[in-house]
Amino acid sequence: MSAQTQIANAISPSELRRAFSVFPTGVVAVCALIEGKPVGFAVNSFNSVSLDPPLVSICVGNGSSTWPLLAKAERLGLTVLGAQHSELCRKLASRTADRFDGAEWTEKDNGAVLINGGALWLECSQSAAVTAGDHEIIILDVHDAELFPAKAPLVFHQSQFRELMDDA
Repeated sequence: MSAQTQIANAISPSELRRAFSVFPTGVVAVCALIEGKPVGFAVNSFNSVSLDPPLVSICVGNGSSTWPLLAKAERLGLTVLGAQHSELCRKLASRTADRFDGAEWTEKDNGAVLINGGALWLECSQSAAVTAGDHEIIILDVHDAELFPAKAPLVFHQSQFRELMDDA
């Protein structure tokens, strides 16, 4: 039995999901205009990768029906969702809801869709994809960034949305 098989048998996916939930993450909307309509989903597997060149990454499940649409876009809008976006995040994560119902968003000339009220906007294009188990790691070139430092980010921790607290 290989070491990888032993590890896979040692912990179930539900146990591993629960274990990973103790690490708080931000939530990022990945969106673009596809055939005249906004398309997107939420990820909590967003990471900065490199400053030179500017790169970020997201992880996308192999079973995603949304990523094949977004992967064709010239540019993607990545929005670090704001603390007020918990309902929108649930819609973006849903397979059945109208994901953009009630959402306020901005379309860029290049087709990137950015969510109004976010803490950060990034305009990106796909650079590379790496197969990693039941996901793909998508490396994205960052072409533009707009920060909104007064906006608190949405935080996901132990399967719940949380708020950051000031030290004061």
